[in-house]
Amino acid sequence: MTGAVVGARHAVSNRRESSQPHSRVRNMSEKAQPGDQQSDFPPKLSAPAQRALAGAGYTRLEQLTRVTEADLKKLHGMGPKAIGQLRQALADAGWDFADGS
Repeated sequence: MTGAVVGARHAVSNRRESSQPHSRVRNMSEKAQPGDQQSDFPPKLSAPAQRALAGAGYTRLEQLTRVTEADLKKLHGMGPKAIGQLRQALADAGWDFADGS
């Protein structure tokens, strides 16, 4: 009967359970994400547009008063809808792009 007990030991897994998250899951504090910082960009601004602005170093609406609309259009992820939303947000705050548009 000891053979049955020895055989049962084979069924036990040697795999170690880890309390650490999978290596593919990263700590969200490692890298800033769009919306992580305090921003006054329009709330419905698309994620690609937010990433484009963050990648270019823009985190506040007021910073866009020092950039031309043409320069913003050059950013990958910045489409006509996002430009329009930003233009409206600037106008609502009494500002406009550097080129006056």
